[in-house]
Amino acid sequence: MLTIFTDGASLGNPGPMGIGIVIYRDGMIVEELSEYVGVGTNNIAEYTAVIKALETVHAMGDLEARVKSDSQLVVRQLNGEYKVKDPGLRPLHERVVQLCRGLKVHFEHIPREHNAEADALSKEGAELGKKRTP
Repeated sequence: MLTIFTDGASLGNPGPMGIGIVIYRDGMIVEELSEYVGVGTNNIAEYTAVIKALETVHAMGDLEARVKSDSQLVVRQLNGEYKVKDPGLRPLHERVVQLCRGLKVHFEHIPREHNAEADALSKEGAELGKKRTP
């Protein structure tokens, strides 16, 4: 099973967004990603990070993953504890649901201090976007 830490950052909210992903297998890092993903809100960035992580799971051919995020909203929405009220988040939520088909995925909320690597990577991605946008 893969253990995946995800985070999304938005400088300005809305502003340049970055995502950070760290994927572990058997306690070893097998993939790290920092990417600028456009302009939007923090919640969009958080969902985008989860989507990219699950796309990577599919590409790697794995069937089970534990996704850890410090976004309480995203984790609770994906676990069915909160409704997705924001119309801008609905398509992202639906994409995550699609990507979970055929996989066994566990979503877990973690404190921000336990997500430092993904947090730093997401901020790096957002900073790249900040340099690109006027």
